[in-house]
Amino acid sequence: MSTPKWSRRLLCLSLSLPLGLPWGEALACGPDFPARLLDNRAQTLAELPEGSFRFEVSRLGQAIAGLKSASEATRNPDYNYDDMPGYIAQRDQAERIGLTPPQQAVVERVRALNDIDQARAEAANLPAELRLYAIGAAAFNLGDHQQAAQAFQELLALPADQRPLRSTWAAYSLGRSLFAMSTEAGRGEPATLRDQARAAFRQARELSIGGFSDPLELGIASLGEEARVAYTADDWDSAIELYASQFLHGSQVGYSSLLYLAADLAAQPDERLDALLKRAGVQRLLTGYLLSRVGWWDGEEPSGEKRLFQRLQASSRASLDNADRLAAVSYQHGDYAGAKAFVEKAGDTGLAWWVRAKLALRDADKAAAAAAYAKAAQAFPQEETWGGRRNADWDFEVVQPKCRVEGESAILALQRGDYLQAFDQLYRGQSNYWYDAATVAERVLTVDELKQYVDQQVPAPPALSQEDRDNYVPLPVAASLRNLLGRRLLREGRYDEAPAYFDNADLQAKARAYAQLLQQAESKWWPTRRAEAYFNASWIARRWGMELLGYEMAPDYATFEGNYSLEPVELKVGPLMAEGEVKRQQASAAQPDLRYHYRFVATALASQAADNLPHTSQAFAAVLCKAVGYNSSLEEQSALYQRYVKEGPYVTWAGDFGHQCQEPDFRSADKRYVTQALESLRSALRPYKRWLQVGGLALVVAVGLGLISRRRNKARVSAS
Repeated sequence: MSTPKWSRRLLCLSLSLPLGLPWGEALACGPDFPARLLDNRAQTLAELPEGSFRFEVSRLGQAIAGLKSASEATRNPDYNYDDMPGYIAQRDQAERIGLTPPQQAVVERVRALNDIDQARAEAANLPAELRLYAIGAAAFNLGDHQQAAQAFQELLALPADQRPLRSTWAAYSLGRSLFAMSTEAGRGEPATLRDQARAAFRQARELSIGGFSDPLELGIASLGEEARVAYTADDWDSAIELYASQFLHGSQVGYSSLLYLAADLAAQPDERLDALLKRAGVQRLLTGYLLSRVGWWDGEEPSGEKRLFQRLQASSRASLDNADRLAAVSYQHGDYAGAKAFVEKAGDTGLAWWVRAKLALRDADKAAAAAAYAKAAQAFPQEETWGGRRNADWDFEVVQPKCRVEGESAILALQRGDYLQAFDQLYRGQSNYWYDAATVAERVLTVDELKQYVDQQVPAPPALSQEDRDNYVPLPVAASLRNLLGRRLLREGRYDEAPAYFDNADLQAKARAYAQLLQQAESKWWPTRRAEAYFNASWIARRWGMELLGYEMAPDYATFEGNYSLEPVELKVGPLMAEGEVKRQQASAAQPDLRYHYRFVATALASQAADNLPHTSQAFAAVLCKAVGYNSSLEEQSALYQRYVKEGPYVTWAGDFGHQCQEPDFRSADKRYVTQALESLRSALRPYKRWLQVGGLALVVAVGLGLISRRRNKARVSAS
């Protein structure tokens, strides 16, 4: 069997086309941020995301019952077809299956021969199917397609039990031989030969389905070969359907060949294109091509694309079968009247209702838009996906139409004050629109609304193993939401409720420790004990603040572990953001609303610890020193240092304040309460030192005289 050159030619041509966006290059440049629907709400509602050419062409064919899908090697082939040894090695290995070592040696020798008579003589002692196939392959490689076809036909005429190894191979190669004959002058009626070739390719599929040996997956390859024959005969609809079926069975050659056909359509002159567009398959292929915006770069329409759209639109006025996609293409090209005309002919598909929602928004009918969005979400299958795209801000989005429709509908729900519905719609998108769902969860919903939703609908998923964490397995979205709630409860002082929502035992223990320390700080009566609790809580807030207190989104971006931040979105009442939402977001903003806000929380707790310590104690200086090292802001660091300078004691390590700090000695601080009180009294009495000394001496003399007088009186009483 020789190499199928046509499919490779199609594939190579398709690779020269702009197949879409350079994902590999984009990902190599830095972080890849998912799209946020709520950032630019007007843009989100106005745009209709491009479709997926892969998805669109999957609708053009049908899978063949019983025909196995392509193996991984065929799904992801090595596209370097200049290097043929890889394919030849695969073929040679397949030819050895079921053969004895001597038979394998004969087959390999016959493969190397350039003379049909020698090949026939060398293969004379092989079993009939191996002998006939070896002769046919030798003839095919030498360009003698007549003899090749005769050998393959003789093989297929053998009883079925005598040809288990080469039946599929022979039918496939017979089809190729007959097609080659149809292109040769003087070979008879080309149409008849093409029909015979197509019949042979269909037979190859039937044999593969029937269990005859097919290690090279020729049953799938026959779809592409038959499509080539149909294309040559100007039977575009059959070619499109066959290539689409080949793609449905996992062959990338089917996909790339359809791209080639779409590009071929784009190159046709108007008259020829108009004639082809009268065919349903051609019309659907070009519609899917335009809907997917194949070849567009950074939102710019390629040269000639407008002509294709206009020819397609003109030829499709009476179309009913493809009306929803024609409406979508019209909308994408800014022809809203055309979109309306087509969508009126469309049925109740998800895409049709999506376009209706967009058109209703253009007419400022938000109620009709909301109703259309609801029907679109219901009509789109959950599993339908259009693949990856970049939006106008170059953010990455995997378009799952059902999730995207619900996300857009959430914008309208927010605007009318249905906050829980908006959150639910965004959350159902899971990782697709997690940033938007997180924003609503921690900034728009009240903590009680969020807690009730989580308690009722978001059970705790199994905790990740340590191995998963070491391998950076992402948390389930449910766990991320529960973590968000736990952090919010801690921030709002609901210490008893918060720990249970964290996703692992370690964080739960840290949350409990933080909560207990703050409760102790508020309940202890002795100042030093309060100071110690405040300080230990501040250390936890600084060390584990992102995990325990950080906002999932702005300003801390716990979703990125604080490594990145996004452009802030202006909170402003407008057509798509009502005053109620603005007030809720303002009320739930971080305090202070600065990045790494938990550092400021930690600094404030350390300052409270210092408030409860004697200013002359080592602990006072050490607590302030530690707080400077929390790196909240230069202003706070300066203020803390100035406080130490003005109020604190001299310590030998103050020269590198904030970096080289001793641990606070809270036990010694207890003693400083007594010494500090005495020092304050001495300072107050120092101006009266001389008078106090004279008075003290007089007091001592008076006490002494009193004692002497008392003894004398006792002696007199005893003598009497």
